[in-house]
Amino acid sequence: MTEDKEPIVRNFNFVCVIALLVGIKIQFSDESKFAVDLSKTGLTQIPKDLPPKARVLDMSQNYISELQFPDISFLSDLEVLILSHNRIQQLDFSVFRFNQGLEYLDLSHNQLWKMSCYPVVSLKHLDLSFNDFDTLPICKEFGNSMQLDFLQLSATKLQQLDLLPIAHLHLSYIPLDLEGSNVKGNKIESLQILNTKKLHLVFHPNSLFSVQVNVSVNTLEYLELTNIKLNDENCQVLMNFLSELTRGPSLLNLTLNHVETTWKCLVTIFRFLWPKPVEYLNIYNLTIIESIRKEYLTYCNTALKALKIEHITNRVFIFSQNALYTVFSEMNILMLTISDTPFIHMLCPQKPSAFKFLNFTQNVFTDSVFENCSTLDRLETLILQKNGLKDLFKVGLMTKDMPSLEILDVSRNSLEFNRYERNCTWVESIVVLNLSSNILTDSVFRCLPPRVTVLDLHNNRIKSIPKQITKLEALQELNVAFNYLTDLPGCGAFSSLSALIIDHNSISYPSTDFFSSCQKIRSIKAGKNPFQCSCEIREFIKSISQVSSEVVKGWPESYKCAYPESYKGTPLQDFHMSQLSCNTTLLIITIGVTVLVLVVTVTFLCIRLDLPWYLRMICQWTQTRYRAGNTPLGELQRNIQFHAFISYSEHDSAWVKNELVPCLEKEDIRICLHERNFVPGKSIIENIINCIEKSYKSIFVLSPNFVQSEWCHYELYFAHHKLFHEGSDNLILILLEPISQNSIPSKYHKLKALMAKRTYLEWPTEKSKRGLFWANVRAAFNMKLALVN
Repeated sequence: MTEDKEPIVRNFNFVCVIALLVGIKIQFSDESKFAVDLSKTGLTQIPKDLPPKARVLDMSQNYISELQFPDISFLSDLEVLILSHNRIQQLDFSVFRFNQGLEYLDLSHNQLWKMSCYPVVSLKHLDLSFNDFDTLPICKEFGNSMQLDFLQLSATKLQQLDLLPIAHLHLSYIPLDLEGSNVKGNKIESLQILNTKKLHLVFHPNSLFSVQVNVSVNTLEYLELTNIKLNDENCQVLMNFLSELTRGPSLLNLTLNHVETTWKCLVTIFRFLWPKPVEYLNIYNLTIIESIRKEYLTYCNTALKALKIEHITNRVFIFSQNALYTVFSEMNILMLTISDTPFIHMLCPQKPSAFKFLNFTQNVFTDSVFENCSTLDRLETLILQKNGLKDLFKVGLMTKDMPSLEILDVSRNSLEFNRYERNCTWVESIVVLNLSSNILTDSVFRCLPPRVTVLDLHNNRIKSIPKQITKLEALQELNVAFNYLTDLPGCGAFSSLSALIIDHNSISYPSTDFFSSCQKIRSIKAGKNPFQCSCEIREFIKSISQVSSEVVKGWPESYKCAYPESYKGTPLQDFHMSQLSCNTTLLIITIGVTVLVLVVTVTFLCIRLDLPWYLRMICQWTQTRYRAGNTPLGELQRNIQFHAFISYSEHDSAWVKNELVPCLEKEDIRICLHERNFVPGKSIIENIINCIEKSYKSIFVLSPNFVQSEWCHYELYFAHHKLFHEGSDNLILILLEPISQNSIPSKYHKLKALMAKRTYLEWPTEKSKRGLFWANVRAAFNMKLALVN
């Protein structure tokens, strides 16, 4: 058994498993494990602790050598069992008698040489290939498996009646490994496969193609041959083998995998198959050896519709380009695919061609391909992905002689357009154009087919869609994902646009008028952009939220804030900003109204509650308490006999004696009054100075009467002199009655200065305010002051 064919078979088996799982709709739950994967775990026997409810059991690629009845009998719900790549040598199918739902059984790549039969009627897929059977392991009990659809077998000996027990079954696919098959001498055996639609034969990968079995199939539709190694001498062997299989009209699809051949033999295969009923010929992994010379091939009428050749390795380095390319360019078929090859060019057909579909993906074609080619007038689809195209202008020029061309794919090249001075020439029939994964910029919109309906420009270098472009009124679908666009395009130039893909760009502030501009839009995909979550995006969020989720693809999970950092990752639908914070005019009006209301409120309080007076008094009290607390006690106690000396006009004596003095003395504040504390025999001036010197504070009761008293002015003068001489704050001004500045004589400039600069206490006429007045007066005194007797 070789490794070359194993990937093909394994891939097919994997596809079959997936298809079966989908078909039986296995559902998983948290309580029961329906699928158990124990592959590549080093098992030597079937574990005893398998979950009874398991439906899928994979124990492939281990070291299990036997399968017994107790191992799986309790798995009554088992539907899929994979035991490939183990060491099982013998198997009794009766071990599955309690697995009534078993549909998929893979026992390939073991060491099976002996098998005991038992009917497993539920089987749909059975793989017994790549084991050690001498003859095909077919039991008559297999004929009871009426649901059997896939049967893969291999053996070293083949006989005509090996498949007779299952002749009545309608199998859709039979893969047979003929790599190890042999017969005695040169005898050719015959193997009749009565009913199958698809037959896959695997030959030895390292030997020249030879076959000792004639295979005949009644209803074969699809034939696949793997590992075909040919040279000029044994090329006819393949022709002879195919003659019987292609005799009837049913074989429509022929696939050749891993083909190594000469150029002459490959042309011979084409010549042999051309008149046959085969409609689709596929060749994968083709290797051309020895030499390439001109081969004369006349293409007659053929049933062949499509030729696909993928991955060509050319081991001939010196050859005629025309000899190679002419064979393909002159084919009279509808569809030709030559992909993943080292072809650097393709010739223009010499006469009007039947080609409607050409696919030359992953070649090395340049801008000169099909230049001035007027024989491809029936071509409808042209695919030139992953080539060496560089000039979009030349690509457009290439299409001008293809009047039927509708689909053009030139993606994944190195196309650019820099010819601003020239207009592009395109055939007007193009409706689908794929220009993705190139290096095109904004200028590409000046070089597009006028009637294109589907345009793919994703993964280019487009930063904006220019406003001055040719209108593409037929354009319905536009893909500009993975570019550098900063905004959604309007539909001014795309009046019929119904689908837009613009995700993975650089859009921060999408236009708010997109949906109003694009009335026909039925699908938009604009997620995965770096949205800036600020005031500018609010209207876009509002607009897109009102559109159906069937129209906005990926909403809301793909639409998230990228900036600022505080909102990063927040879905747009969860981003909110108030109208006030986003509208400057509204914000200014709101602030203005608030300030106006505040001013009106304060004005009302000032008028109604005399608030300024209260504020002024509280401020004075606070300042006085602060100054009194910060004056050193030692300085205060020096020669001080009174807390305060009161200076007032005789006309205000009633208020002083009835209000001020009693209130202060009640608080143990010693008061100095001129009528009781002036020393007889001394002059008035001397008494004034002594009283001021011996008092901690000097209280001046200001009123219009005070202004008219000359002696009061003297007292104020000396107290003011002490203020500057000693640096102390010993003045307390009480305004008993309002004094107009104009009523103060000019000679009393000190009184004017003090009233202008110093804070004074106003005697309130309302009784409710007098408590705060007295508190301010008392706060001016340091009650810890020790007076000299």
